[in-house]
Amino acid sequence: AWLGLAAALGGTVLGAGLAFGLGRLLGQDALRPLLRARWLRAADGQLSRHGFRSTMALRLFPGVPFWAANYCASVSRMRASSFLSATALGSVPNTAAYAVAGSQASSPTSPAFLIAVAVIALPAMGGTLFAWRKRHHLRGR
Repeated sequence: AWLGLAAALGGTVLGAGLAFGLGRLLGQDALRPLLRARWLRAADGQLSRHGFRSTMALRLFPGVPFWAANYCASVSRMRASSFLSATALGSVPNTAAYAVAGSQASSPTSPAFLIAVAVIALPAMGGTLFAWRKRHHLRGR
């Protein structure tokens, strides 16, 4: 599980760093077709002011596509070091849970496997419930 965690985390940070660099190279104009202008402005403001904290939250919250977070961060004024360190730290819980679940998959009743699956499933269910309630609330208006 440790080797799997290290490899997956390294790949996550490397991929995010490459996307961040590509976004910086291409700039906001190239990314406008991928992101709505309102979302781009909001992400720029949030990530420019609270880059590390916001990136950590994006990595921890299930359901946020990594590509969107990478490119939004790349066109903000946040530092690459803040982005990469928040990506690494924020990716540890889910990545570790997947690595442990994978290493224990041959023993699906083991406590380690069950805890890892719970660490994966509970935030995903919480995020789904949160999104459903927000959507339901917005429709009521």
